[in-house]
Amino acid sequence: MTKLTILEYPDERLRTMAQPIEAVDDALRATIDDMFETMYDASGVGLAATQVDVHRRLFIADCSEDQSEPLVFINPEITEKSGEFANEEGCLSFPGVYAKVERASNIKVQAQDRHGETFTLNAEGLLAICIQHEIDHLNGKLFVDYLSPLKRDRIRKKLEKEARQRAE
Repeated sequence: MTKLTILEYPDERLRTMAQPIEAVDDALRATIDDMFETMYDASGVGLAATQVDVHRRLFIADCSEDQSEPLVFINPEITEKSGEFANEEGCLSFPGVYAKVERASNIKVQAQDRHGETFTLNAEGLLAICIQHEIDHLNGKLFVDYLSPLKRDRIRKKLEKEARQRAE
């Protein structure tokens, strides 16, 4: 397995609309394994392929405390939403940045697993938030898009400054 590079905001590639996956094969499963290694290494609970510069409709998640519940979502679609929940969100593409975002508290998602089998999952709480967050990534939408322009601009400037300092 290979640890992948996570794109960081304001990298414009994070705005790319991911393309549907036509075939689930060994090459895709290798990408999935690399994504899990990358996500676990970064202490994340979700990672969209777009975040590692793979612009295909794929994300992974594991919201368990002990990294024992890996989930793979290929060509995911939310089919139902209900309730509202505002929660502090972070993102591996926004290191050290957290902001309150409102999302549906309960969702139903349909996707394919790492073997290409279609499944339906009802999710609530952190997993529901994670799924919505990662599907946004696949659609080129970022969690800061839910914030005011002022907050978004502050975050962009902070991350640009940190990137400049790391480069020096």
